[in-house]
Parts: sequence; structure tokens; C-alpha cells
Amino acid sequence: MVTIPLPDAQLMSFDEFIAWKPDNQPYELHHGTPIEMQPTGDHEEIIAFLNSVLVLEVHRLQQPLMLPKQALVKLPDEDTAYLPDVLLLNREALPQEPLWKRASTVTQGISVPLVIEVVSTNWRDDYGKKLVDYESLGIAEYWIVDHLGLGGRRYIGYPKQPTLSVYRLVDDEYQVRQFRGQEPIQSGLFPDLALTATAIFRAGP
Repeated sequence: MVTIPLPDAQLMSFDEFIAWKPDNQPYELHHGTPIEMQPTGDHEEIIAFLNSVLVLEVHRLQQPLMLPKQALVKLPDEDTAYLPDVLLLNREALPQEPLWKRASTVTQGISVPLVIEVVSTNWRDDYGKKLVDYESLGIAEYWIVDHLGLGGRRYIGYPKQPTLSVYRLVDDEYQVRQFRGQEPIQSGLFPDLALTATAIFRAGP
């Protein structure tokens, strides 16, 4: 995913951003600044693979969950709204979301069991601000799929290598476990998920 700040963009409130945002175009709002999110081919393949795997798992477990295409996660009291690469929502919590019907936007961690971000050149956002913000919202699980091993050494070690980081909320703080190669991923949300980091990085078995 390549992030592209709009040239000469005016600062916007969240309401102004929603009114301005073109339909079916990937944009985020960072502290009032609209950011275009331009995915690469590999990025899109990984997202499509993860969505297909999770749809099947949700269906198998008969859980009241959904994977929307363009929904936003907004920080309360801030003109910042993220468009996660993969977003899992709890249908039962959506009636309590004030912005859901009007703007396909959630603001409460209870509505979001899982967020996944696929890393590219904007890796500092995924490992930094977004991680802190998703944690503060109380999102139960956050995966960072670093399929090219781009993250800083303090995040994925040295030598750098493709890494999937699973952050799970424990006592309001994220605890991380990392997976590489053929090691099976362990998810608190989907304990029976038969999936390896390599399968995700290759976007298939």
C-alpha cells in the first residue's frame, strides 16, 4: 500500500471528509489530512486471500461477524479515520455505532474483533500510530502482515525477514507474538485456523 497525501489538501473535519470522499476510492483521514491509499498487486492478493480464508472460517463457526469492503475505523474526538486492509466487524454491536448507518464507520473497539494491515512503504504507520490507536480503541486483535520484511529492526529483528505479528489485547495492552515460515499462526479469535505465515505471504497454499 502506497500512501499519497493530496497536494495542497485542506484540513478537513471528519464530516467534511465523508462528504468529499469519492465513492469506491480508498482514502484515510490522518489528523484532518486526506490520504489516498494506493495498493500494489501483491498487497491486493494478500488481502483477497485473507478475506476468503476468514469468510470461510466465520461461516463455519456461524458467528455474527462480517468483513466489509470500505468501512472506516474512526478515533473518537479526533479527525482521524483508518481504512484497514482487512476489517472484521461484530454485527451485534453495530446498532450502538452512531456513524455506522450514515458513514459506514465504527468508533468502538467492541465492534471490531480484528484488524489486519498489510505492510508496504508506510510501515511506520502500521507499527507505530495505528498500533497505538487500535490498542487505545480496545480492538481485540491486530495483525501486521509484513510480507517483505520492511519493518524496523526493533519490530521484526535482524536480519529482517517476512514476519506476521499478531497483537492480542491483554489487560488493555497489546502483547505480540510473531510467526514466520511454516509455523502455524495462533489467533485468539480463530484458534482452529489452519494457516501459516508463508501461506499468507504467498497469498495461497
